[in-house]
Amino acid sequence: MVFYEYIIFARSLRTRLILSCLILQSFGTQPLPYEGAGCYKFRQALSRTTACLSLGALALSIGACNPTELPVPSEDETAESENVLSGTVIVDGSSTVFPITDLMTEEFMQRNPNVGIIIGVSGSGGGFDKLCEGDIDIANASRPIGPEEIEDCTENGVEFVELPIAFDGISVVINPENDWATCLDVEDLRRIWEPAALGSVMSWHSVRNDFPDEPLSLYAPGNESGTFDYFTEVVMGEIGKSRADYVASEDDNVLVQGVQTDIGGLGYFGFAYFKENADALNVLEIRNPAGSCVAPSAETIADGSYAPLSRPLFIYVKKQSLATNPAVAAFAQYHLESAARTLIEDIRYVALPQGLQEKVRRRLDVGTTGSMFSEGSAVGVNISDRL
Repeated sequence: MVFYEYIIFARSLRTRLILSCLILQSFGTQPLPYEGAGCYKFRQALSRTTACLSLGALALSIGACNPTELPVPSEDETAESENVLSGTVIVDGSSTVFPITDLMTEEFMQRNPNVGIIIGVSGSGGGFDKLCEGDIDIANASRPIGPEEIEDCTENGVEFVELPIAFDGISVVINPENDWATCLDVEDLRRIWEPAALGSVMSWHSVRNDFPDEPLSLYAPGNESGTFDYFTEVVMGEIGKSRADYVASEDDNVLVQGVQTDIGGLGYFGFAYFKENADALNVLEIRNPAGSCVAPSAETIADGSYAPLSRPLFIYVKKQSLATNPAVAAFAQYHLESAARTLIEDIRYVALPQGLQEKVRRRLDVGTTGSMFSEGSAVGVNISDRL
């Protein structure tokens, strides 16, 4: 079952929150409650009024909220509100990009409290599906859009603007009690993850003769994940080629908990999730093409020495939304402001160099549609050259 996580930021009128929930219901997804029972409080003039709704139910209990508590805006306030940025932005896709969008949303909302933003997590593939169906404004992705997905968008008349926003390094992690593995090369990873390993590579000793005969347990993103696509392309040479006997989840926290509690566990996910859980996991060095064992870090991801598992992260913005929804245009632009580089670094991703960020910003300003990666792969690609 695909895992979904939704956060609703509602800092305007009660009707906006209700509308946002109705949009979620129409997707047929499974929202998770936040703030305890799933009730939210408005953070401006409506802070005393609880929006009473259940995110997991179709019925909205509007009558339980007392409308008499809602303040009536004055004429001056009404006139002022007409000049304030407002609207709803719907985002879905990569769990790796989610922390960036989450923080961007928080900061953006402080500047623009009348904008509502809904964030979903269904993996890069899930986000592209929704983008190409026209259901969302922005798709988060940890890989470039693929040729078949481009074709789906074209058939549905959906144009998009592709925007790299940061860099990440896929981190291969182990349990802290694992004291035998420190560095693996791509061949080791291939031996572990190839389909032929099912039933034959079931212990660490099967990976290398000098490793102990400890059962090998695997944890990784599901096949809707861009991290899964990128990892399998780099390691196996083919997107989606992988053994199937592993714990799969679009929720990286599930993978963290699995490896953390399993001495023979090995998993992979984005660098930020490792850094967030560095006290509970160990990260392996990966032997790069130059023959050096290198651990992921902001420095090694930025300078390219953590190869071949470094990669760009993207947002894909529906062009129609850019043209018709000022909130979407402003939110996309916010990802490329100078201040965004600091935010990205604060959550342990690698920000784009300033010169590259300026090129991406021009791409957004001009509204350049389509993908820089016609072959659907970012492996070994210099983004600056493509821009």
